[in-house]
Amino acid sequence: MEPIYVISILGGLIILLLIAGAPMRPARLLGQTAIKLVIGALLLFFLNTAGNQFGIHIPINLFTTSIAGFLGIPGLAALVAVDIIVIG
Repeated sequence: MEPIYVISILGGLIILLLIAGAPMRPARLLGQTAIKLVIGALLLFFLNTAGNQFGIHIPINLFTTSIAGFLGIPGLAALVAVDIIVIG
């Protein structure tokens, strides 16, 4: 497909969304979820960097990132407790 067609289609969709209005609640929910997942991944990265000296390593995957992102510091503490008590 030619680039001019792709640009035209995207431009038309943007104009349509501006005129008709996009449903904002689902878009906002997806955006907030994505931000929380990124924050959770960053928290786990910094925990793994600092916890390397103490033998703490939490794998960064969707499950642990979701827990750390949605629950915050208490979720991170729970993951560390599971790592120390159950796994380690």
